[in-house]
Amino acid sequence: MYNDHIIIDGLQYCHWDRPYFKRLQASGITAVHATMVYHEDARQTLTRFGEWNRLFEQHADLIMPVRCADDIKIAKATHKVGIFLGAQNCSPIDDEIDLIAIMRQQGLLIMQLTYNNQSLLATGCYEQEDNGVTRFGKQAIAEMNRVGMIIDMSHSAERSTLEAIDVSSRPICISHANPSFAHSARRNKSNQVIRSLARRKGLIGFSLYPFHLPNGSQCRLDDFCRMVATTAEMVGVEHLGIGSDLCLNQPQSVLEWMRNGRWSKTMDYGEGNSNNSGWPESLAWFNDQHGMENIYQGLIKHGFNDTETAQILGGNWFNFLQQGLVPIAH
Repeated sequence: MYNDHIIIDGLQYCHWDRPYFKRLQASGITAVHATMVYHEDARQTLTRFGEWNRLFEQHADLIMPVRCADDIKIAKATHKVGIFLGAQNCSPIDDEIDLIAIMRQQGLLIMQLTYNNQSLLATGCYEQEDNGVTRFGKQAIAEMNRVGMIIDMSHSAERSTLEAIDVSSRPICISHANPSFAHSARRNKSNQVIRSLARRKGLIGFSLYPFHLPNGSQCRLDDFCRMVATTAEMVGVEHLGIGSDLCLNQPQSVLEWMRNGRWSKTMDYGEGNSNNSGWPESLAWFNDQHGMENIYQGLIKHGFNDTETAQILGGNWFNFLQQGLVPIAH
């Protein structure tokens, strides 16, 4: 049954090469939201587009670009893995609102307003004071709504996230985070945020990143499925997805770039715990190509039916993208 469905992972940043593309294909995953940039500016983002264009050219038998939701159907039919590109920060637009449309035209489908720190648009989840969405942020949200670029608040602070949900005329996503009731981490989201997101028809992708799970790397599949079930009871199955936040085969230098960018001379531990200085130990049940299928089987055992499980593993992401990526006609 698993292989019959569209399976979408709402966030990965793995080492993108042919062996990994083959693993994705063998896993039954139909499409992946791939982080293209963290702190790169507009010019550096264009280089990242060039790198991905080359990957699409060199591995056309395994992967294909996703520019609209219908491309995901094509990927499923042709047994390829669709890749849709996103930014985990607003750095690709510099301080120029017109670059939102330019980046969308190039294929940037999703953009976070912040990555942990205060940005020009909103406040990140590691700041002590949350000043909410800025004046520029409100205009950027309106422009992202207009051109069909999806707003992501995964790394944003509470007030900023709630304001973005309210300011946006279109549903937003939290592509990779977990409820704070399951594990207290700065990036995980409160019940208020999750309920507000659902009221506005948004989507949350559950993360498999151990630092944001109950019991960390020792989190059991049953623990993960219980977290999903509790959230489903709170807001309904239709607002839930998977955003694994998988970062396989990446060196320490990549972790340092993610956390430090160009702004810090010392290692930023995020949660304030020096034990988090390296990559966490991977989950035993999510460390190979069967990870998503294991979640499918776990949710079935936890009481979800096949239709509901298919929604969580990809159907909800597909519907969300189908609506959110269409530019608003003038």
